[in-house]
Amino acid sequence: MRKTCFIHVCVALLALLASGCSSGESVNVAKITSQPKAFVGSENCKTCHLEHYDSWKITNHSRMAQDVTKNKDAFIVDINHKVIMADFKKLEEKGKLKMPLDKIYFPKKDEIKYTLGNEWKQRYIVEKDGVLYISPIQFNTETGRWVNYHDNDWDKRPWLLKCGGCHTTGVKLDKNDPSKGTFSEPGVGCEACHGAGSWHAALPKTALFEKRETIINPAKLPRGTAVQICGSCHNRGKSTMQKGASWAVGYTPGKALEPFYVSTSYASGDKKHVYPNEFSKAHHQQYIDWLKSEHRREGVTCTSCHSVHELGMPATRFQTKAAGSASCLTCHKQQNSNMAHSIHSFANCVGCHMPRIAKSAESADIHSHVFKTLLPSETINNPENPNSCQTCHRHKDDNLVELQKRFEELASMPAPQGKVMQPVNVYK
Repeated sequence: MRKTCFIHVCVALLALLASGCSSGESVNVAKITSQPKAFVGSENCKTCHLEHYDSWKITNHSRMAQDVTKNKDAFIVDINHKVIMADFKKLEEKGKLKMPLDKIYFPKKDEIKYTLGNEWKQRYIVEKDGVLYISPIQFNTETGRWVNYHDNDWDKRPWLLKCGGCHTTGVKLDKNDPSKGTFSEPGVGCEACHGAGSWHAALPKTALFEKRETIINPAKLPRGTAVQICGSCHNRGKSTMQKGASWAVGYTPGKALEPFYVSTSYASGDKKHVYPNEFSKAHHQQYIDWLKSEHRREGVTCTSCHSVHELGMPATRFQTKAAGSASCLTCHKQQNSNMAHSIHSFANCVGCHMPRIAKSAESADIHSHVFKTLLPSETINNPENPNSCQTCHRHKDDNLVELQKRFEELASMPAPQGKVMQPVNVYK
């Protein structure tokens, strides 16, 4: 009896599924996919992918640019002219300003259209003659101070042309005037990594295989291709497709990055952002660092350690899958704590192998991603190169030669001591 009921239930379910797949008007897939792909926005994506949308909302990607005309809470600090002027006065006294204080443009709060960032720093977008620019004031969150940003040439650097492609989604530059343009949404939205979604949104779930083919899922791409999606923005260099652009104009997820972008290097003359050993000293540098690493050669990519969107709160502000060195230990099993690994407490991988030698807002506030310990000898051989040891407060001012000597002593296996005993033949 139970077996018969079970069969009836299965037949009913199959009939229901079949009717669901065949009901409604048929969709002309060819007609939909013959139209140019367009961006539909993350708010459209959430209707089907709500959990992924919710997890994306708690990432910094979702707040890379925010429209303050729609969200006044995007400001992480009050735009107080007196406070800003006081901080800039200190910069003037230290010779850090590039032009006289009374000549610098200080935007009023109601002139600001977008905020950029909210974790390490926040910058402010204003409009001048129909072009969006980053204003010359920046608030650094770690120190709570205001600093200058291109105070002498801010209005010579159109934001959409210079930076917009990595702070918004779906940028389209004006062909006649690339300093102007449009974008589909502020922030790094779903389509920044998955591609324009108009085809995907238009097709019904019943067109299962066709619908899958209309969107990019980085998790289903070869590692070398998927990592270039991250590399299109976590990078520093220039566009090959648009003069004056510092982002990969024309690149879309799933394509090879190199035809659209050339990364910077010390060898090419960029001494401002790269050390002589080709380690990065400035932000949005993770991809060019990673390219030099053993991780790349072993197939370890960005998403091996970082989550782009996940359920619940991320383990750290950097969205690593585990906190601190625990992330390293998911692959690198600790065998012992002697020799070089006896220098610090157990499993302090990040402190030495990912030294804070790069700057986002304040000096040394972000980690190197070459995953290589920089010994004092690096700085001894070339004073322009940093080393891991002196990023620590305890060793900040230590003598480099002494530091290197101490490291070599700790990292060396001591030679055997005493007289070697000859084996004794007990049967003699």
